[in-house]
This record gives sequence, C-alpha cells and structure tokens, in this order.
Amino acid sequence: MRWLIRLLVLVLLLSVMVAVAAGVWWWRWPQQPVALQADTVAFEVKPGASGRQVAGVLHRAGVGLSPEVVALWLRLSGQAQRIKAGHYEIETGDTAARVLDKLVRGEQALVSVTLIEGWNLRQVVAALSASPHLRNDLQGVPPAQWPGQLGLAVPHLEGRLLPDTYRVAKGATVSSVVRAAASAMERELAQVWAQRAPDTPLRSAEEALILASIIEKETGVASDRPLVAGVFVNRMRIGMRLQTDPTVIYGLGERFDGNLRKVDLQTDTPYNTYTRAGLPPTPIAMPGRESLLAAVRPADTQAFYFVARGDGSSQFSVTLDEHNAAVRRYQLGR
Repeated sequence: MRWLIRLLVLVLLLSVMVAVAAGVWWWRWPQQPVALQADTVAFEVKPGASGRQVAGVLHRAGVGLSPEVVALWLRLSGQAQRIKAGHYEIETGDTAARVLDKLVRGEQALVSVTLIEGWNLRQVVAALSASPHLRNDLQGVPPAQWPGQLGLAVPHLEGRLLPDTYRVAKGATVSSVVRAAASAMERELAQVWAQRAPDTPLRSAEEALILASIIEKETGVASDRPLVAGVFVNRMRIGMRLQTDPTVIYGLGERFDGNLRKVDLQTDTPYNTYTRAGLPPTPIAMPGRESLLAAVRPADTQAFYFVARGDGSSQFSVTLDEHNAAVRRYQLGR
C-alpha cells in the first residue's frame, strides 16, 4: 500500500512540475524574439483567416515558430478572432507577443507614395498604376471619371492633388491615395486663399490654383516663384496675354515631342495663352505649397517679362526691349 501512495505522490509531484514548467514556458515563450529567415519578413493575412491559417502564413513567410504551437496559442489566448487582414512585416527582435499585437491592432507595414510637384494628372495616374505597393482599384476607369467614382465634389482632378509623400499601408488602394491627396489639396488651397493679397486680380481659389500650376512649371529656382507670379499678375491686371509655354505644351498633350515649335504657339487651343487671353480652363500640373502661396501673394515688381538664364533661374525685365536683350543674351548667346 505504501508503494502505491509513494507512486501517487511521485506522479502528483511530476504533474505539478510539468504544469509549473508549462506555465513558465507559456509565460516566457511569447516574450522571446522569434527567429526569422531575414532581417524583415513580410506576409499577408487574408480576410477571414483562421488562427491555424495565420500560423501557416507565418511559417511559410520564414518565421521560426511552430505552426501548431502558434495556432494553439492564438486559440487559447482568445485573440484569433480579433486578427485583422492586411500586409504585415516582422523585424528582427520582434517577439511572438509583439507579432500578435501587430495582427490584432492592424499595425500594417507602411510604404511611401510620392507625388511630385509639377506632375500632371497623366503622370500621377502612371505612377500610381505602376506602384507595386498599391492595389489599383481604378484599373480601367478613365481618370476623367475618377471624381465621380470617388465621390469627390470636383469636376476634374488636374492640379487638385497635393504633391507630397503619403505613408499608406502596403496593399492600400489607389483610390485611397487619391482621396488623401485631394483632401490635402483642398485644405491647403483654402488656407492659402485665406492669405491672398487684397488687390489680387484672382477671383477665386480655383483661379489661384490654375495660376499656381503655371508658376510651378515656369520656375526652376524656388526664390523666383514670387517674381514669376508678379509678372503674370501684372499681365492680368492690364489684360495682357500670359504667353506661357507650359500651357501650350499641356494643350498639345501626348502630341508634344519635346520640341515646342512656332506653329504650336500659333495653333489655337483652350490652353494656348498666346492666342487666348486670361487663364487656361484648368490647372496644368500639381502646384506645391510655395507656388500656391506665390500665386496669392506675388512679389511687388514692375516686371512684365522673364526668360530662363540656363541655370534654372530667370532674368526679369520691365520693358520689351530689355526682355529682347535678355533673350539674345541668355537664349541666343549673342
């Protein structure tokens, strides 16, 4: 009888020791850094994935965790049903607990999407469509239909996206980036328009946006922007045509081959500011913040003309004779 009691006590002690060891392991295991096959491991969790499926995804991605243990841990922790779909990254030093926290919080991998100052909508569409990090949910939808498709209360998107770098979740949609950029431009334009000079000839924030897009395309040096704006504002005040090449180029569209000819300047289009007075009907590119501010608060200048010096800066002139001399010097080398 004694040996039976001793055996039972021994079994009980072993059970307690196993339970304690399991408890310690259960507590410590999630706090240990996980082994990775690379410094950073990326993976995607599909919508509706079960804990077992998530464990399999982690294993196949190169995370050194037993799929069976992970699946059990997720189930017993009660977190399996709270995991959010998306694209994730695990870095060296991340623990199992940190990984689970990322999945539950939806802390997805972020990527940068940059829209460049001076890009037109065609260039924006090409860049977003070619991004390997975005899901193109607007594939096949003509850009002219994007405002209606996205519920934006604007007639078009040309110039209406703020050039900036946007941090978005990997796998985000193209439409989400467009909405963010459109909202950012709407806010920026409203703030800038509120700072307009009292004597501006611009009649609306829309006109300010159009002029800013021209300034953006005409300026190679940031310090020249207010002066370029001053030239165009001076012309607008006296009814002089803006006569700016970038608007003509925009009007040519894909027909422009990099060489602007005299016949192009003489061919009338809605964007030819040599043949038509006033501003073109829409912006011609995305203006940055500095160009927007220059449009509404131009430099106080008497200049009506400017010409590129060849180093990115411009030479400004008050009279046509001065301008012609500057053209001969900087453009014709005479």
